[in-house]
Order: sequence, then structure tokens, then C-alpha cells
Amino acid sequence: MNTFGEYFRITTFGESHGEGVGVVIDGCPALLPIDLDFIVQEMKRRRPGQSHLVTPRKEQDQVRILSGVFEGKTTGMPLTLFIPNENTKSHDYDHLAQSFRPSHADFTYQQKYAHRDHRGGGRSSARETAARVAAGAIAKLFLRQHQIQIQGYVSQVGNIRLEKSYQDLDFSQAENLIRCPDPETAKAMIALIEKIKEQGDTIGGTVSCVVRNMPVGLGDPIYSKLHALLGFAMLSINAVKGFDYGSGFAHLHQKGSEQNDIFEQRENQIRTQTNHSGGIQGGISNGEDLYFRVAFKPVATLMQTQESVDVQGNPIKLEGKGRHDPCVLPRAVPIVEAMAALVLADRLLANRLSRL
Repeated sequence: MNTFGEYFRITTFGESHGEGVGVVIDGCPALLPIDLDFIVQEMKRRRPGQSHLVTPRKEQDQVRILSGVFEGKTTGMPLTLFIPNENTKSHDYDHLAQSFRPSHADFTYQQKYAHRDHRGGGRSSARETAARVAAGAIAKLFLRQHQIQIQGYVSQVGNIRLEKSYQDLDFSQAENLIRCPDPETAKAMIALIEKIKEQGDTIGGTVSCVVRNMPVGLGDPIYSKLHALLGFAMLSINAVKGFDYGSGFAHLHQKGSEQNDIFEQRENQIRTQTNHSGGIQGGISNGEDLYFRVAFKPVATLMQTQESVDVQGNPIKLEGKGRHDPCVLPRAVPIVEAMAALVLADRLLANRLSRL
């Protein structure tokens, strides 16, 4: 499926080396002011070629709004956003037409469809996420009307981990090359990626995300729990291998008496003393900060020779060619934020139907 969401619903289209990629957004309420400068800034955070730490492919990622906006506001009709591909070098992938790259979607796409676009991975390329970030920018503008703020950041690269809690970070420092808000940790992460890149290899890590000013009541019982929808959204992103929220896997050694979030009355509101639940209880937001982590594997394409097979099963050696990220994390931050925004916008609209 290429469609995500129930009420705030997106359908993305396009391939890495086609005319471009885009998204149709259905269900966005009318009269939402569209801030074009904000959309431009969101796209810049994801676009390739922004530093020596990412793929050198040069794409401006300029969003063209084809429908759904009139006089600077949404009309309630479907929004169509299109991002042209301007810097494709399809010949770099000629050697992959009959080959399967290790840990890529080449083999599974070929087996499922018996026909695939090998140029840059076609539909399986992370190029598709440009459309998600464009849609996420619209969702963020909608969430802005509800004072909901989303902040993602790189919290781990390889074995270098940011030890500080998000409450102790200065996010004004997060827009550096690696998008880690702690300068010293960021410096170590950058040095590691540079070293890995020189070796023609790749490295993975973790993006963390916090959502502030969360309302109570987002998410539904059983199959549409908020954390289940977030996990579904994050695991749909290229190269994602894991998702956890709140204390997650890190504190499984603790007892229930250490993990329980005790309720108290504070500032005329019922709040919790701690937030091990990550802002979600029973699958529904409780008004505390929502926070979660997304684990990304190392990029599968290496600038090294690797063994594989061709479509006939004959052994071959694949040489690393093309333009690829040695580490996806810097460009993954706005993608994680975008998917979180899409989930929350969808659940805000769904919540309007929860009671009289």
C-alpha cells in the first residue's frame, strides 16, 4: 500500500529516477494557512547534498502545490504536492539491472512483481521520503494550531551515545551537521561518520523524538493504540530496524514499583510525577511529553566490492557505485518528525468523533 492514515490520509507516488516524487493529502481541514517558507525549510533539512556527511546528489527539493490551496489557505479538497527529480544519474545503476544488492529490496521486488526499476532503487529508494516530509510539513502546520511541538534529534551513531535526557538538552544547538543537540557528542559522531566514509563503509544509530504540549486522549483502545500507530509509521521508513517509547527496552530490569508513574494534582491538573510511560497509557496519550526512539541500520550500499548473485543465481562481485549516504541519520530526523506529525494530525481528527 502507498496510502497512510485514516482521517488525515496521504498517498505518495514516484520513483528515485522518475520525473519526481509527490503526495496527495486527503482529509486536511479547510482554512489552514499554508506557510511556504516553513515547507521550504523542512525540505532543506531532508534534502541530499547538504553536507559531506550525506549523499552528494544535488536536489533542490522545491515543492510545487498543484491543488488544494487557494489564496494561501487549504480548501478542504485533496492537496497535491510534487517534488521534481533534477539530478538523476541513472547510468550509475546500469550494472544493477540484472543483479541483487545485499540487504536491498532488489530481490524481493523482483520476486514479487517480476519487474522492477533498478535505477536508484526505484520506489524502494529513500527518495520517496521527500514526499513524506512535504506532507509532514502540512501536518506540522495543522499541529501548530494546537500548540503541539515535535523535536527529533540524533541520539546515537554506532557506539557513540548521547547520555543526556531530552529534558537537559538545548535544542537550539540541534541544527548542526549531525543534528545532535550536544556539541561534544556531535563532534564525536561526525568524526566517526567521516572515518567510516573513508573506509567506503556505512554506520547506523538512533533518532530520538519528543512531542510537547500533547493533549490527553489521542489514540484508541486495542488496535489503534497511539504507540502502535507510531511504531507502524516509523517502521515504514527506509532502513528502520526498531522502535520503542518511554523507558522502552532500557529499563526492563526495573521492578513495577520503580516504573509506575504516580499521579498527582499539579497546577490544577492531574499529572504524573515521572514519565516512564512516554506520554502513553492504555494506548492513549495522557498529556505528558511523548517520547520515543527509532533505530536505523547502516545503509546497505557500500563503496566496497561485495559478493552477490545475478537474476539467474550466478555468483558475481558488485562494485560500489553511485551516490549514497554513509549514515542516514542526519537526513532521517525530519522524516521521523514528519511521520510523527502525520500520526498525530490523523489522531486529532479521529478524536473529534470519540464522544458527544
